[in-house]
Parts: sequence; C-alpha cells; structure tokens
Amino acid sequence: MAFTQRDIISIRDFSKSDIENILKLAEKMEPVARSQEKCNILEGKLLGNLFYEPSTRTRLSFEAAMQRLGGGVIGFAEAGVSSATKGENLNDTVRIVAEYTDALVIRHKMEGTARFVADLVDVPVINAGDGAGQHPTQTLLDLYTMKRILGNIDDLHVALVGDLKYGRTVHSLAYALAMFEVKMSFVSPEELRMPREILHDLSNSGVYVNETANIHDVLDQVDVLYVTRIQKERFPDPKEYSKIKGAYLINSKLLNGSRAIVMHPLPRVDEISHDVDDTPYGKYFEQAFYGVPVRMALLKSLIK
Repeated sequence: MAFTQRDIISIRDFSKSDIENILKLAEKMEPVARSQEKCNILEGKLLGNLFYEPSTRTRLSFEAAMQRLGGGVIGFAEAGVSSATKGENLNDTVRIVAEYTDALVIRHKMEGTARFVADLVDVPVINAGDGAGQHPTQTLLDLYTMKRILGNIDDLHVALVGDLKYGRTVHSLAYALAMFEVKMSFVSPEELRMPREILHDLSNSGVYVNETANIHDVLDQVDVLYVTRIQKERFPDPKEYSKIKGAYLINSKLLNGSRAIVMHPLPRVDEISHDVDDTPYGKYFEQAFYGVPVRMALLKSLIK
C-alpha cells in the first residue's frame, strides 16, 4: 500500500488516501493484535518512547504494537526518570535516543514539540500528543473504530462533546472528519468552544458545523457521541475549571432510545456514567483496543 508520510506529526499532513490505507492495513493487523496470528516483521528493530506527560493507553498500546510486530521498546514514561531532572535539554535527549532506535514516539506539554524533534533527527517521529495541539494516532484509531463498528465513515453525523478548546484529540478529529462526507456538531460550554481558527479552516474546506451548548439539540440526530473530559491541567485558572467541570453527564437514561455509539479518548472523570459501560452504546473500551492494530499499521509503514 502506498503511504506518503515519513513522520506522524499532524493529521493535516495526511491525505484521505493515506488515512484509508492505514485503516485497511490496521484491519489486516487485527488478528495479530488479538494474538490469533504472529508477525515478526520488525524483529531486531527498536522503538523509543519519550513521554514527558503521563499516558496509559497511548504509551502501552505503542509498546504492545511494537512487540506484536516482533520489535522492542526503550524509553521513559515520565520526564522525572530521565536526565531532564539533571537539566538535560530536549534537543540532546532526542538526538541520543534517536541513535539507539529506529523510530521515536514523543508526548510533550508544548505544542509544536513533535515537529521540532522531527527536524532534529533522522528516524521517523510520531506525535503522541503535544499540549493542546494534535494527537494524530488517536484520530486514526477513532476513525478505525467508527469504520469497524458502524461500517463506514462517510454519511455519519458525529458530535464532539465537552472540552473542545483544549482537547487535542477533537482538534485532530475535526480536521480528519472534514476529509469525509460527514456532518459535525460541536457541543460545549461557551468557555470551551472549538478554537475559531479550526472553525475557519473547516469553513474554508466547505464543511458546515453546528455549534450548541445543549446536547439535547443533537442527541436524536447523531451516530457518534465523541465525549471528552474537561481538562483541568490545561486551565490557567483553577477557578474557571471549577465553574464548568461536569458540564455534561452521559448516562444510560440520557441515551435511552438513541442510535448513537459513545466514544471517548479516555481517561474519563465524571462525564460518562459507569452505567453506560456494558450497554450497546458504550464503545470506548473497544476503541482503546483498536489503538493497537492502528499503531501496528503505522509502525509497519514507517520503520524500514
């Protein structure tokens, strides 16, 4: 399959055909991800995981993906266990780890870090989240989840719900969905609306988006409720966070009679009730698993 990317920095670097090729390859990788088949195509290769911010699903699914393909993983799960605590700068760290590995995965609190790193090193770089910027591999697994569960991406109506201002997952997802024939609704408190520059970009692409603060305005129309937590760590003022935390609560009563599936990039706090977990609506645990075959597809495509 043709794949034109050398680094995975922003979903906006992808063409629609790039996305479709990765999703097709991910489907082929799924039996390996489920331990039904074996694949050693990356045997002898090493992945460097550099996580300057906390992560559970992204970090572990990259580790699982690399090991399922026969490769190994080195790195750190937090900056506090690296030489950053001794004053080593990012430049030096990534240059050194790139000498040891065949690809780098990096998460950092500063927007633009992954692209900066990609310009420094000679191995492929994958952005695992840069502040409130982008999270392209999460977007790919989100699209894969929709395709696997609903059969397609085109013709869906997707509502992005919650923290649309600081949520990097919804920023990436909005740009990706704009490549398909979908309807989008943005549901958020006024303080957490989608950044105006993203809405401007979507408008220039010919995409109309419905914005509302009331989830009931869209609940009976959508195929996907993509829910995000209110991100306390992104708020400059804790008082502002306190005002709007818990703005939306998705529970089984709210969803009763809806056709929508509920997705979430996780972790959740209080925005999805646990009574949704074992209903036909809740797909977020299945979504988390799909991160493994999708990241397997990316690693297979990038590492030579």
